[in-house]
Amino acid sequence: MKEEIAVSDYEVKMVILSTDNLDESIAFYEGLGLSLKFRDGAHFAALDGGPVTLALATQVDHPIHGQVVVGVKTADVDAAAKAIEAGGGGIIKGPYDDAHERRAVVYDNKGNGLVFYSPLKR
Repeated sequence: MKEEIAVSDYEVKMVILSTDNLDESIAFYEGLGLSLKFRDGAHFAALDGGPVTLALATQVDHPIHGQVVVGVKTADVDAAAKAIEAGGGGIIKGPYDDAHERRAVVYDNKGNGLVFYSPLKR
């Protein structure tokens, strides 16, 4: 039986692109008018894309390097991962807790990468 989750339980918040040179990628997107929200060393940066953040990540921090990955905020990462499996997708990593959030790196039924995340309650 498929686990049902309401559409409102998911919020597309981020698109993660791969880069092999963070400085060049930041400069490129700033040249298009996007402003830098924050940077994490030489491995990850977030740019203001309005309601959706455009993230740039090197192989060190990219969940599925070489693919465009969509970041989806949800209140229940575990249920989202179960729903992915029930729908014919798969789990790459997780669900697991990192320093700031609970995550699951998954792929849909066509192999597209997704990261479900929820801030950790402290």
